[in-house]
Amino acid sequence: MGRIRERLTRRPDSRQDSRLDHPRGNGTLGRRLIIQVSAIAAVVAIALTAITTFATWHILVSQLDQQLDTASQRQSSQPGADPCFTEIPGPAQGSKVLGNSVGSVFVSRCANGLTVGSVVTEGQVDSFIRGNGMWIGLNNSATTVSPSLDSGLNTLLDVPSDGRKHGIRLDGLDRYRVLSQTRDGATYVVALPMGNIDRAIKALLILECGGAALAVVASMVISRTVVMHNLKPLNRLASVANHVSRLDLDSGEVNLPVRVDPALADPRTEVGRVGSAFNHMLNNVEGALAARQKSETKVRQFVADASHELRNPLASIRGYAELTRRSEQQLPEDAAHSLSRIEAQATRMSGLVEDMLLLARLDNDQTLDLQPTDLVEVVLNAVSDSQAASTDHTWSLDLPDEPVMVAADPDRLTQVVVNVLSNARKHTPPGTHVHTSVAVEGSEARVVVADDGPGIPESVRETVFERFARADTSRTDSTEGSTGLGLAIVAAVMEAHHGSAHLDSSERGTTMTLRLPLAG
Repeated sequence: MGRIRERLTRRPDSRQDSRLDHPRGNGTLGRRLIIQVSAIAAVVAIALTAITTFATWHILVSQLDQQLDTASQRQSSQPGADPCFTEIPGPAQGSKVLGNSVGSVFVSRCANGLTVGSVVTEGQVDSFIRGNGMWIGLNNSATTVSPSLDSGLNTLLDVPSDGRKHGIRLDGLDRYRVLSQTRDGATYVVALPMGNIDRAIKALLILECGGAALAVVASMVISRTVVMHNLKPLNRLASVANHVSRLDLDSGEVNLPVRVDPALADPRTEVGRVGSAFNHMLNNVEGALAARQKSETKVRQFVADASHELRNPLASIRGYAELTRRSEQQLPEDAAHSLSRIEAQATRMSGLVEDMLLLARLDNDQTLDLQPTDLVEVVLNAVSDSQAASTDHTWSLDLPDEPVMVAADPDRLTQVVVNVLSNARKHTPPGTHVHTSVAVEGSEARVVVADDGPGIPESVRETVFERFARADTSRTDSTEGSTGLGLAIVAAVMEAHHGSAHLDSSERGTTMTLRLPLAG
């Protein structure tokens, strides 16, 4: 009965979704694996891009440094053309050599203070001489130079003559690789442009970033396919577990036909070990449920047999007690009192036996005699009987004018309503108001019995539908005993009628709600 109350007070959701969560949903293992694999691919792609770019830049700069060394050697291979040793100033040493790349800059600062600079352009060499702090054009060049070129040539003169290559940016020109050397008191500077290297690195970065993006997207697609494929066995295990979790295992004969496929129960794999353990668990559960069902069947049969066998002895005890009490022979007062108590307790025990026999029959799924029954008439008669039995309570009714027909066993339905009213009468103090109403809601009929008594203690509210459950004795003010089977019978009979029973209790009172399907 512990699970009967839960089933009666909770209406099933026919729209409950049996599908598993999407394997790529938030928080799923598949989603985490795809994200992590994609993140690893992105990190690797970024690292490869950085390494490749740096290595390419280093190779190109090394090649440029070799060209810089060659150009510097050309300066020293033409001593006769050195403007520092000629009477008429000319281009800087090494600038007139074939093979110089466009944009190369040569600067010679002689020991006597003469400073000459040359810039290699398309098809010619523009030369300049520095005097009075200014650069002046030579050989048909402009008389004066632009401020940016003037600043760039002056910057080259400031490069340390340490024999090392330096990367600097010249105003109005570009980024350059510069080598400055001193020989015989003169300073010779060679600067080669790095524009080609910068453009090549930029193009390489664009290409590699595009390739890295494609690699990350490809890794996401591939990892998704691989992860989904490898998670299929795990999802099938989850499907089996989900199916088993929806089986009704609380009562009756239980059969667990579902098992994990042998292909998914191979102990050599991780998923297989889980599947094998799950199958073993299902076997144990099925065995335990079968043993429980067998034990419950024996107990129910024993209760039914014992209740049936006790009916005749109890009827005999009641008959003999009543016969002796009615005999013409005057009995002593003590004997008469004892016989009255024997008769009363035998009557009470007979009621208890009848209740136990009814529950045992309901447990065995005995078919009820369902027929169209007027619920209004049943409730009206039950309240009238309760009012006659307890005049110290206030009784009220709220009934519809038309009959409310339900598919029910009239005797069992009457017993349910009587038990609910009896529970409200026995466990509330005198003066309590008990209100009973009948109404129709959709395809169901509803009976509500509400009292304004002290309510059921919170410690026993969860067990009121269990057998032999009793409220705290401090709540019972009447002298009538309670077997603790009244509400258990209510729960069992309502379940047999495909209805429900719900109890709501607080310090302000207790409300019992019964729901039954309408006839037809």
